[in-house]
Amino acid sequence: MDESQSRQWRENAPLYAVSAILALAFAALALFGIADQPAVTAPPPAVTPPLDALPASAEDEGTILSTLPAEDARARNAAVPFADTDPAAARPFAFQGTSADRVRARDCLALAAMAEAGGGEADQRAVMQVILNRVRHPAFANTVCGVVFQGSERPTGCQFTFTCDGSLARRYSDDLWRAARQRAEEALGGYVHPPVGTATHYHADYVYPAWSGELDKIAAVGPHLFFRWRGWWGSGAALSARYTGGEPDPLTLRRTAQEIDRPADLLLPRLAEQGTAVRTITTPGGTGSEEPPAGAAEASDASPDSPAPGVHFVLVARGDAPQTLVERARALCPGDAYCQVYGWDDAAAIPAQLPLTGEARRALRFSFLPARNGNAEAIYFDCRIFTDPSVGACLPRARP
Repeated sequence: MDESQSRQWRENAPLYAVSAILALAFAALALFGIADQPAVTAPPPAVTPPLDALPASAEDEGTILSTLPAEDARARNAAVPFADTDPAAARPFAFQGTSADRVRARDCLALAAMAEAGGGEADQRAVMQVILNRVRHPAFANTVCGVVFQGSERPTGCQFTFTCDGSLARRYSDDLWRAARQRAEEALGGYVHPPVGTATHYHADYVYPAWSGELDKIAAVGPHLFFRWRGWWGSGAALSARYTGGEPDPLTLRRTAQEIDRPADLLLPRLAEQGTAVRTITTPGGTGSEEPPAGAAEASDASPDSPAPGVHFVLVARGDAPQTLVERARALCPGDAYCQVYGWDDAAAIPAQLPLTGEARRALRFSFLPARNGNAEAIYFDCRIFTDPSVGACLPRARP
């Protein structure tokens, strides 16, 4: 290097240094920017069916319906083998949104986990993982609250049962909310629940939706079975949508869902399936310690997590096993406080209050009074509907 070149380099050295720093900065930004993005995935193969042709898609209006009695559904589910391959864990969820988005996403995730899975940790985390898998799958809404309430704006087709069966009116304890919100925060922060892998669907083992045999069964957590679509749409590569926030207002979604006129006979919980009451009558004050006086009772939504003493109005069906109904009724009436279960097979016949009218009594199909004060259980069935029940006796008016 001659003297003139050396002098030129010294004079421009600060400029060279600044250029080098800028180059390093841009390189670092590019590196971290790429790292923050989801993995680049190839487009679906040409032979992959379109999303709207998949069974149990977000637009399917029969995703939660099951017509089999509980025990038949369990047997049918048990006969379906698990997929040969172990479920591959989903990638950690990358939250990108405002603080308001975070609160809404957390609460929608926590609500769905409590409503769908009760208070169990593993059960809640499995439900949360499915929801976050759906958020990143192009077949579903791209927000957490959007996924949870998807389909609830229609008379049928709710993707999550609790958004359309009356369960939105339930109340949960502060302790349940606190635990569920903590798990939701962890899931939004990247926690992955490996057992359910890339599952985008699940249902309880006591129901058998029509789509159940058309997807790969990959896991069982508590009473729920978990599924993924077959082929490319069920792979981890399909979970390619990037979450960017924009959470809708869950209160508006909830209000809309509760205002929809739904076919009650299809969506109300049957006793044999879910063990819940359509309506519970308690004494004023809610203690249920004495028999509710006629005309002095109030109606409330039943909680399957903590059944309250009182009078439970339930929905039954001709195909329900009598022994199953009795077991469910016993679960609704724990302890020594006064409690009774009445069942009808027509949702329109279920009364709103006590005392039962003559019309309601004529339509009655099942009655259960637990053992109390030294008296044995009193169990009655309408034997025109439940022929030759293995437990209990026939309602007197219904003897064949």
